Amino acid sequence: MLMKFIKKYPVIIMALILGIIIGIKVQIYFDERYPGQNESKLNQVFMLTKAFYFTDVDTTKLVESAINGMFEQLDPHTTYLPKEDEKMSEETFRGDFDGIGVEFQIIKDTITVVSPISGGPSQKAGIQAGDKIIKIEGKSSVGFTNKQVIKELRGERGTKVNFTIYRSTNGNQYDFVITRDKIPINSVDVSLLYNGDIAYINLSRFAETSTLEILKALAKLKLDGMKKIVLDLRNNPGGILREAVSISDLFLDDSKLIVYTQGRVAEFDNEYFADNIEGYENYPLVVLINRGSASASEIVSGAIQDWDRGLVVGETSFGKGVVQRPFLLSDGSAVRITVSKYYTPSGRAIQRDYSNGKAEYYVSAHGNTDTSKVDSSKLEYRTKGNRLVYGGGGITPDIIVEYDELTNYSIELTRNNIYYQFVRKYLDKNMATIENKYPNLELFIKNFSIEKQKNNFIKFASNNKVEFNKTEFVKDKDYIFQRIKAYIARDIWGNQGWYRVMLHVDKQFQRAIKLFDNELTENKVKLKNEYK
Repeated sequence: MLMKFIKKYPVIIMALILGIIIGIKVQIYFDERYPGQNESKLNQVFMLTKAFYFTDVDTTKLVESAINGMFEQLDPHTTYLPKEDEKMSEETFRGDFDGIGVEFQIIKDTITVVSPISGGPSQKAGIQAGDKIIKIEGKSSVGFTNKQVIKELRGERGTKVNFTIYRSTNGNQYDFVITRDKIPINSVDVSLLYNGDIAYINLSRFAETSTLEILKALAKLKLDGMKKIVLDLRNNPGGILREAVSISDLFLDDSKLIVYTQGRVAEFDNEYFADNIEGYENYPLVVLINRGSASASEIVSGAIQDWDRGLVVGETSFGKGVVQRPFLLSDGSAVRITVSKYYTPSGRAIQRDYSNGKAEYYVSAHGNTDTSKVDSSKLEYRTKGNRLVYGGGGITPDIIVEYDELTNYSIELTRNNIYYQFVRKYLDKNMATIENKYPNLELFIKNFSIEKQKNNFIKFASNNKVEFNKTEFVKDKDYIFQRIKAYIARDIWGNQGWYRVMLHVDKQFQRAIKLFDNELTENKVKLKNEYK
């Protein structure tokens, strides 16, 4: 009977067989790619919403919301990055972008050049700090947002942009045609010698160029007479793990363990060691950290601390002890998924608790907690020299130095950008006088005082909605005057000027440099006490 049916309807039978085969293949395909019931459920809900929701839906936003909602259930550092955010993130890690090379601020709707980036096309063309960009491509740029400025001035290397600037110092307008180029994003904000022999290096992030930048800085400082090193990692949010390892390696010898990682997937378990290449292992070293020091910053400071190679000074760090692996998606967006935890050489896990949710996690890191005392709940560990250190919530410094809390008046001055606006107005009238009177930074630091401008500054701040508070002004007076002076120095001498002035009132730095006298030998901590 069956044979007769097959002979009578061969096409139908072949179609049925083919259908069964295709069905099996499709099922296998989806089983391989969507092996769980939950994944299938998510896809079903998406398709049903797309098909039957009562108005048209933006499917891109729907998918992004689903991803973000899913990641809310994981650790705070597993994140989704839309295409534009991913591009900017890659530029930050890579250490460069294409553009004209200016740092800017928008002041009263006008694009104001804070400084041209050293070696960039704008500096070479003669753009100066304080220049106001009033037209781009012949059209007014007054009222532009930060996003609009970046969109107009950044662009592919080799392309040109036309713009007009107004120079307040002489009242003239100038037209520029600048060819965009590769602009470095330096991770070493500044490197300088303090008091003739103390190298100060401020590292703002761990990007692909960070180790090379620090090597160049150290080589120059060594020639200039460097005998001690302060590495400033305050407010450094981290970055590339390998850069943290190689920078640690500059100060550690004898194949010492720097950090190790462990996760659920074995391929993400690694150990990282110093090599035997000579670096700067024999210079007394202090590392500065604070609540904004995270991830790679904690790897470096943890390794230095665990091997008793130097002292860590400042405030307890952020407590990000997990490692993310980026995965690029088909539309150019990306996810950064936490794949492992990292541990310092003594076995300390640095990751802070995040069980109360992402919002609480970030708020508690920068809240008004008392970091002058060690959290009694932290786990105790021992360094290689048997000093007491702590894990389970950031790096606790060897020497805890709280940053002085500023009054509300000072906070409002900064929040409303009063310092820069006042200095910009002041320099428009007095730049030539200052440059003639103080031909170098040393003379400026030693002899320049802004205190005669006290009443003008207070009046300017009041006119810009920062109400004067005499008690708070008197409390922060030295800091306020020093900050104004630093802004002037930065405008003329760049970051060297800013840091050379501000380090004089930097309580954590000043405490750090005193340690070189008694607490540090050439290449390690003197193990006479536990520094807690």
